[in-house]
Amino acid sequence: MDTKELLKKVRKIEIKTRRLSDHIFGGEYHSTFKGRGMTFSEVRQYQYGDDIRNIDWNVTARYNDPHIKVFEEERELTMMLMVDVSGSELFGTDEQFKNEIVMEIAATLAFSATQNNDKIGLILFSDAIELYIPPKKGRSHVLRIIRELIEFKPKSTQTNITEALKFLSNVMKKKAIVFLLSDFIADDYKQTLKITSGRHDLTGIRVYDKSEESIPNLGMVQMQDAESGESMLVNTASKTVRQDYSNFYNDKVAYFKDSFAKSGAGSLDCRVDESYVKKLLGYFKRRS
Repeated sequence: MDTKELLKKVRKIEIKTRRLSDHIFGGEYHSTFKGRGMTFSEVRQYQYGDDIRNIDWNVTARYNDPHIKVFEEERELTMMLMVDVSGSELFGTDEQFKNEIVMEIAATLAFSATQNNDKIGLILFSDAIELYIPPKKGRSHVLRIIRELIEFKPKSTQTNITEALKFLSNVMKKKAIVFLLSDFIADDYKQTLKITSGRHDLTGIRVYDKSEESIPNLGMVQMQDAESGESMLVNTASKTVRQDYSNFYNDKVAYFKDSFAKSGAGSLDCRVDESYVKKLLGYFKRRS
């Protein structure tokens, strides 16, 4: 992709996702994800109805008039976007691939965080860490994140969620808001997820295509595993083959839901042909 085309794509994504974050998600994001606590702001004269526990006795004695300490929420937070860039994300049967929806969701969340003056970082992962962008503030930083989401070419096509979560724990020592975006066609991440959820405010966003849920009867079909690259002839006319695939897929979905529920982390499903806006808004409102 040449520079001109890339900038055009970045601008298109910015216009769409920034409008959403400005008019829809800004307030919901603020009310859902609270700051680390209360920080001292100023001292003022006591007014009827003020909490007497906040009286500043030193200032009161100095002026012989009741004064209280005023506190405000310490808003600055850090958001980490963890994005699966493995081969299975390059799939879709409608207007968009899964990775395109993931990119839009990530950009919308990033602009929502920027509205609240929070830092945003990015981890792109496959079965290894493909790219790490440390958290920073500002529009130019968010645009860099969007450029990477559009243009980045991973070295591997496979997935390892556990390794990505371990990397997060190594680079983020303080509590962060973490969004993990993937199709979650993976195994053995439950224990690491539980540990990560105990340290961070973690949400898993499962992005999937409706055609992944089952295989239609199309007779003998040449299929390729997007992650392993293995090709095989599959007899989709066989009820056993179709049922085995459905069982495989449903097991992955059940593992995702069970792992996040038991770890205390949040989760939501976003189907490619449905509105992720409604899904995110519903999730934010349930949490706030």
